[in-house]
Amino acid sequence: MSEPRKIVIVGAGLAGATAAGTLRERGYEGEIVLLGTDTHRPYELPPLSKGLLMGKTDEPDWVHGEGFYGEKDIAFSSGATATKIELGARLVHDDTGGEHHFDRLVLATGSRPRSLPVPGGDLPGLRTLRTLDDALALRSAFKDARRVVIVGAGWIGTEAAAAAREHGAEVTVVDQIGSPLLAVLGEQVSGVFKDLHTQHGVNWRLGEGVAGFTGGPDGVTGVRLQSGDEPPADVVLVAVGAAPRVDLAHAAGLELSDDGGVCADAGLRTAAPDVYAIGDIAAHFHPRYGKRVRVEHWSNAKWQGEHVAGNLLGENEPYLRSPYFFSDQYDLGCEYRGLADPESDELVVRGDLAARDFTAFWLRDGQVAAAMNVNQWDDGDALKALVEGRASVTAEQLRTADLNGLVSG
Repeated sequence: MSEPRKIVIVGAGLAGATAAGTLRERGYEGEIVLLGTDTHRPYELPPLSKGLLMGKTDEPDWVHGEGFYGEKDIAFSSGATATKIELGARLVHDDTGGEHHFDRLVLATGSRPRSLPVPGGDLPGLRTLRTLDDALALRSAFKDARRVVIVGAGWIGTEAAAAAREHGAEVTVVDQIGSPLLAVLGEQVSGVFKDLHTQHGVNWRLGEGVAGFTGGPDGVTGVRLQSGDEPPADVVLVAVGAAPRVDLAHAAGLELSDDGGVCADAGLRTAAPDVYAIGDIAAHFHPRYGKRVRVEHWSNAKWQGEHVAGNLLGENEPYLRSPYFFSDQYDLGCEYRGLADPESDELVVRGDLAARDFTAFWLRDGQVAAAMNVNQWDDGDALKALVEGRASVTAEQLRTADLNGLVSG
């Protein structure tokens, strides 16, 4: 494969910006075009629902320094939206009338917040959290709010609940699930997070759906539950997950996966010649799991951005990393590695759940499918090795043995 003369990257989030930067780090001297809809230069998303929302910082973690793109001769167009891809002509159109020919194309269009298709779901003032501007506006609203209702008990919802409580607001979290983070962590570990928020004064309305939002032209004033209750609110945040932005790829004729991502092979290549998909939208075949995997975590965007750079330059390496994410809520910090199925995997706990000082493992067929350390920070390398190596261990070994010894053994 000859080195391309021009690479176009659609999407200037962490994945796309990392791909552009890594290309230069690896010595690529051809043209790089980076198209991004956000008016800010590329930044990372985790601080938006953590330090920035709590007021500990006023800026996100920028992917690169302010002058990086100019210094590295990367044609970065902020606020530019790609509107059409012509695969046969190898051409990307944008909303300014620009046309960008490519030898290789990377799609890194990310995700958008999901909405609720209920009455009042389009009322002004309903908030979501996805961008830097979203986070700054929500932080300001939290500071002034007396009552906050958050719809959604996933990672964004629970982190936002912690931030709102830090600002002194009364917080109610609504979700149809019976416990926060249940699908990811299972009942026993999710209960740790439920108790944590309860102890910090969060009101739970779990097992209840939203029938609609109340308010008028001046904004939303409350949430109407299917039970008929209407908890009032000064601020309502809808945090019910994100949907991959695949309209552009779908219109171009690229195949979509069952979960709505863009289908890609183990090397992050789509079925179209010289077209790659990375980050939130990539449903790539993962050799470790033997199936397509689509991950919306910070680490996946960063690592796939780095990885795709090599394949754009002629390498043909599969992307093998396991998912990783972290969360900070009140005095709880955690890291999660791997991909568990809490309904079928065996849960093994090392430490004390009640004290929120433990590591949880999920075993599948005698191998470590995933591990999460909570307020324990000494075993990160060992946990990574156990997950990446799909270590064959017993539950008793995970509870009592030296973890570094399990890796070396």
